[in-house]
Amino acid sequence: MSDYILTCCSTADMPYEYFNKRNIPFVCFHYNIDGEEYPDDLGQTMPFEEFYGKIASGAMPTTSQVNVGQFINFFEPYLKEGKDILHISLSTGLSGVYNSACIAMKELLLKYPERKIEIVDSLGASSGYGLLVDIAADMRDNNATIEETHSFVEENKLNVHHWFFSTDLTHYKRGGRISATSAAVGTLLNICPLLDMSYDGLLTPRTKIRGKKHVISEIVHMMEVHAQDGLNYSGKCFISNSACYDDARRVADLVEEKFVNLDGKVMINSVGTVIGSHTGPGTVALFFLGDKRTNSN
Repeated sequence: MSDYILTCCSTADMPYEYFNKRNIPFVCFHYNIDGEEYPDDLGQTMPFEEFYGKIASGAMPTTSQVNVGQFINFFEPYLKEGKDILHISLSTGLSGVYNSACIAMKELLLKYPERKIEIVDSLGASSGYGLLVDIAADMRDNNATIEETHSFVEENKLNVHHWFFSTDLTHYKRGGRISATSAAVGTLLNICPLLDMSYDGLLTPRTKIRGKKHVISEIVHMMEVHAQDGLNYSGKCFISNSACYDDARRVADLVEEKFVNLDGKVMINSVGTVIGSHTGPGTVALFFLGDKRTNSN
C-alpha cells in the first residue's frame, strides 16, 4: 500500500464501516436539528431512521460545512507522522468546503514544507463522491503514488455520473426549493423529478416523470445511455437513498438484471444527514462510471 493518507468529507455518504475497513479518515460536516448541533458522522450519533423521522414530523435541519480550523486539526496529525495527504472534497457547486480545505493546506504547508497535500474538487456528492473516493482507494492499495492517484482522479472525476429522483416533494416545498402550488400539483399528479449532477458540480433538473415505476425505469435507462460500454458496463455501481430503501432496491434489482458484468452487487447506502437535510426523505440516487459530463450533456 502506498504511504500517504487518503481522506474525504462525511458527505461522501459511504457506510461508517466502509471507511474504517478501507483506512479512509473522514472529516465531519455538522447539522442542527431541533435546536441541537450534531456531527454528520454517518449515523453514529443519530441513526438515519431517527433523523428522517424527525424531518417527516416537520423538523427543518440546517447544515454547516467544515471550516479552516477544523481542517487544520484534521490534517495536522498525519503531517506530524510524516504522511502526505490526498483529500477529495465535496463539489464546489454545492459547498465552499473545497476552499476551506485549500486555505488550511496553504497554512499547513508553511509549517510542514517537506510534506505534500493535494486537494481535489470531486464535482460530485453523496455516494457518487464516494465512488470517486473508492477509485482512489483502489489505486492507493495497488501502490499508485500520490501523484499518480491525484492525476487520475482529476482526469476522470467527470466520468462519475450522478442521477437522482425524488418521490416526496414535501421537503422541497418546506425548504422553498419549489412553490407550494408546484408541490401540490406534483403530488396530485404523482410527479417524480429526475435530476443529475452537471459538469460543474451542480444538481440540475432534467425532466419530470409521472409515476414511480416510470422514473425507476428512466433512471436505469440513463445508465444504459451513459455507462462505459453500455450494457457491458463492468465497473461498480452505488445507490444512495433517503429513507426509501425499497425504491432503491427496485433500482438496484433492475440495474443488476440489465448489467450482468457489474463489478460486484450494487451497493445501497443511506443519504447522509447533511445531504439529506437538503433532499428530505424520498430521494434515490444512482452512481456509475460513464462518458464524460460536459456542458452539452
